[in-house]
Amino acid sequence: MRQIIYAWNYVEWGGAQMYTLALIKTVRKEFDVMILLPEGSSPALLRFIEEAGVRFKFFSPSFDAVSARGVVGKLRLHAAKWKSERALLRELFRLDLSNAIVHAELAPWQSLFPLIRLCRHTKVFVTMHNSVDPGSTWRKALWKVKLSAISRFRNFHAFTANVDAKNCFKGYFSDKAFDDIAVTYACVDSEEIAEVRSEEPDLERFAVRLGIPSDRFLVVAVGQFIDRKGRWDFLQAARKIRDKEPDTAFVWIANSAPSDEDLERVESFGLGNDLVFLTSDRVGKEHIELMRLLRCADVFALPSYVEGLPISLLEAMALGVPSVSTSINAIPEALKDRENGLLIEPGDVDALADAIIELKRHPELAARLSEAAMEAVSRKFTDTVVGELALERYRRAFAE
Repeated sequence: MRQIIYAWNYVEWGGAQMYTLALIKTVRKEFDVMILLPEGSSPALLRFIEEAGVRFKFFSPSFDAVSARGVVGKLRLHAAKWKSERALLRELFRLDLSNAIVHAELAPWQSLFPLIRLCRHTKVFVTMHNSVDPGSTWRKALWKVKLSAISRFRNFHAFTANVDAKNCFKGYFSDKAFDDIAVTYACVDSEEIAEVRSEEPDLERFAVRLGIPSDRFLVVAVGQFIDRKGRWDFLQAARKIRDKEPDTAFVWIANSAPSDEDLERVESFGLGNDLVFLTSDRVGKEHIELMRLLRCADVFALPSYVEGLPISLLEAMALGVPSVSTSINAIPEALKDRENGLLIEPGDVDALADAIIELKRHPELAARLSEAAMEAVSRKFTDTVVGELALERYRRAFAE
């Protein structure tokens, strides 16, 4: 049977892995599927993979893509990345690739030579999730050389997870390869969304277990608690909102807990019990529990500075939660200002606070936007729609 092997070499996880699992739901109906991932991967991620019923295999060493400081730190980071990529290739070449596609989470501008080696042995797909700016002129020239080179391999195929990401690579790939890039959007689990929407929201159940105020207007953010997600803007806006609307509470849900240093800064905002931090595993072992809590929110807010198209935003929209986010990167491809949500400029704390207050004070606006959001997601951003597009591209690659 023809096989699709999804592979990555880093232990951090998030939207890219949820995107992969979304594709697998449709792809596995026609192809044998397995995942190759590094030892030390998150137990929470492994639970998602096990829930999906997908075969997986570990390799070692992994790559912890933390930011490195100083020349020595960066050299060590590159060495660790190189060792991990070599281990990934070694494990892949132990498999029978004669009737397989390897869909690798490797960036062509960073991992050119591993991708070239793979392309010489089998059909290769990559997904580029976000638009990326190479920066300096010499780096742009280097990227053009690398991406032009890899795109000329017949076995190389590329997806992007949004139009913004695709457009940023124009002029880097060969013209034909660029035109062939398929936009396979970040997407939601349509069955999971339907199940949660069929249930009555039950905030009280979560409130008792997780310490969430159940008698407040609830504003929720889901994402890594990092600067590019606009974490401090969220807290500044929360402080402004609470001054005007004291019956408001705030929840931030992330894959991991904030550091002690971050928590110390959080305390300086003086939000006290009106702010609750949760990790996804505390919410529940199954992803659907996070969806049930998200549906209890009165507003979803994610004031990011850099994004692809956040799955958490799409999930909130699909669940009918009025949403506020920033007009950057791919977010406006799904969230249209005043049509199905509210868009603000990144860094505009006053606008963020005003948008949330507007949704609180005007429930008819919130209802109209949430209804339109549910419709928008169902048309374009579900695992069924995106999975079928990926499936068609895999079929085409096998037929070449």
